Amino acid sequence: MELESSSSNGQSRLKFYKSTLILAYQSFGVVYGDFSTSPIYVYTSTFSGRLRLHEDDDEILGVLSLVFWTLTLIPLCKYIVFVLGADDNGEGGTFALYSLLCRCAKLGLLRPSHATDDDISSQDSRLLIKETRTSSLLKEFFDKHHSSRVVLLLIVILGTSMVIADGILTPSMSVLSAVYGIKTKAGGLHEDYAILITCLILVGLFALQHIGTQRVGFLFTPIILVWLLSISGVGIYNIIHWNPRVVSALSPYYVYKLFKLTGKDGWTSLGGIVLCITGAEAMFADLGHFSQLSIRIAFTTIIYPSLILAYMGEAAYLSKHKEDLQRSFYRAIPEVVFWPVFIIATLATVVASQAVISATFSIISQCRALNCFPRVKIIHTSNQVHGQIYIPEVNWMLMVFCLLVVIGFRDTDMIANAYGLTVIIVMFVTTCLMFLVIVMVWKRNLLAAFIFVSVFGSLELLYLSSCLAKVAKGGWIPLIFSLVVSSVMYIWHYGTLQKQSFESHNKTSLDMLLSLGPNVGINRVRGIGLIYTNVLSGIPPMFSHFVTNFPAFHQVLIFVTFQFLTTPRVSVNQRFIVRRIGPPEFRIYRCIIRLGYKDARKDSHAFETDLIETVRVFLQRESDGGDARDSVSQMPVNQHESNRLRDDASTRYENGSGAGPETRRKRVRFCGVGSSKELEDLENAREAGLAYMMGNTCVLARETSSFVKKFVINIVYGFLRRNCRSPSTALGIPHTSLIEVGMAYRV
Repeated sequence: MELESSSSNGQSRLKFYKSTLILAYQSFGVVYGDFSTSPIYVYTSTFSGRLRLHEDDDEILGVLSLVFWTLTLIPLCKYIVFVLGADDNGEGGTFALYSLLCRCAKLGLLRPSHATDDDISSQDSRLLIKETRTSSLLKEFFDKHHSSRVVLLLIVILGTSMVIADGILTPSMSVLSAVYGIKTKAGGLHEDYAILITCLILVGLFALQHIGTQRVGFLFTPIILVWLLSISGVGIYNIIHWNPRVVSALSPYYVYKLFKLTGKDGWTSLGGIVLCITGAEAMFADLGHFSQLSIRIAFTTIIYPSLILAYMGEAAYLSKHKEDLQRSFYRAIPEVVFWPVFIIATLATVVASQAVISATFSIISQCRALNCFPRVKIIHTSNQVHGQIYIPEVNWMLMVFCLLVVIGFRDTDMIANAYGLTVIIVMFVTTCLMFLVIVMVWKRNLLAAFIFVSVFGSLELLYLSSCLAKVAKGGWIPLIFSLVVSSVMYIWHYGTLQKQSFESHNKTSLDMLLSLGPNVGINRVRGIGLIYTNVLSGIPPMFSHFVTNFPAFHQVLIFVTFQFLTTPRVSVNQRFIVRRIGPPEFRIYRCIIRLGYKDARKDSHAFETDLIETVRVFLQRESDGGDARDSVSQMPVNQHESNRLRDDASTRYENGSGAGPETRRKRVRFCGVGSSKELEDLENAREAGLAYMMGNTCVLARETSSFVKKFVINIVYGFLRRNCRSPSTALGIPHTSLIEVGMAYRV
């Protein structure tokens, strides 16, 4: 037995190592393309300003030292060591950090007010860590000052919108820089041809996205590996051939010397230096596509050393060819390998765009699930890795904006200014959120969080100040774009909350439904009616409106509510909660489907099969003599909660009214007798067919509302609702079986 056990453990470890290495291999083509291609434009952008007036060896070595320490401190130390460890059950990115704070520290506005996910998050070991004095004080502050939560959400939305802006600027900057490299050998090539080639490459890149991250990763990874081999090989050649002394630039002394010699000109050059870390945030945002270990292995073993060699080689060449500062990367390539490297560079920049496109898909999916982005179509492209998705609408919008940026600006310097500002703002937002995570989730002392923010935050603020100085020279692009996207996200979230608040305050008492019967003319139609609603208790106003105007409903009614929690995924055995509404003879139930923001929804047929099966299991338990008035899928969340729910259900139905001991005994005795009849009725109703009902609501501001609220709700939110995917389409409800109830909400 021990031999079999050790053999099984060995096989599981081997499988784990194999899957990790495969993911690490795929990550080169998805995560690290942006990192890998940054040498193409870092030195060119750095020396594009007044720093070009300083062309001594000390300045060139100072820039190399800045690049080295920036790469070491931010991607390696900050992201690989710390930030990747702050995942939200395997998910990364700005919104994942926020959802982690929502769930573990109760800081968010996205947490449902009508129901909690404590039973889901209680399985997180981070919640078992004892509270510190600092974390308690911070929680009290956020509890006391509601405005602080609003500010936190706005900061998160700003960071999220910058990630989306990055999805536009990275493809534009990377591909255009590579294509412009052809002018090194063909100086007479007209600029329009370079723009046309860039646009064709971008169209091809976005057209490939529908095949999925996994296939794209396997397709693109060999390109990046060959590219890394090329730039590291060229770097080693240039170091040996031109100036081996560049190795000394690894000393931070040269950073000090650079600023001493160049002063303000050195500070303004930081906007170009920051481009060497453009792919750092993508490592974290793409975490859901891979794993912490696979990303760390790929970066520390291949990416980091290859980039250092490439930057050192380019600096060695520049120290002997200062006249080539504006085309340094391509000039540094030996003549004999120029064209092969140029072709690989062009292909690699296409791959570089893949990292931020994948990150954009991931973060928009998270926002949509938490009601911070309009409904879009999300296609899951892998059965093995759950986070690999494709969003057609977002994909084509990104392509259009990329083409507009390339055609409209044509200048890599202006795009670089916009690019650098986007990257550094996202990183600074991550640093701010990490401060809260360290104190309130990891429960570390304040000193540890302060050291983290002091080291990384001060460095990022230095870069941010340099990038802000270039707002007029292209930096305004991401600011305007993020302002528009942030406004859309916040207005959608605000409008959705207003709609849900109206439904919650205008729901009908369940006593009204209990009083309905043959004497008041209500007819029951054969079949099952699935009523989709956001209300978790009582009768939604939409259904009351329907019954008032059309006094009939199905033989079996199931009120269905999707509840998205601030956790990436909910296990299958915790997903369905079934409750009875009214006495058994009414055949009315409520089913709450709890989903994480990364959970995929099944197609309508598979969903209705699971739903009806869950109700059947619920009734079967009653038939077997149990008092299963409230069932959490096939097993309870935890024993205490299960006992509480069942005790509560045995004392009252979901109508807010209690019952005496005698009534309770009658109900419990009735359960075992009547549930078999309910099972039979459920099966007969299922054979008769299903119908779906949901509201087709029009949300309008009250006449007494302010002009701003009327504009936000009536104009902007109304426009977004009319032009995004309808709820029935998003849920995959067959149109032939759908009943939509029109109703106006005055909020």
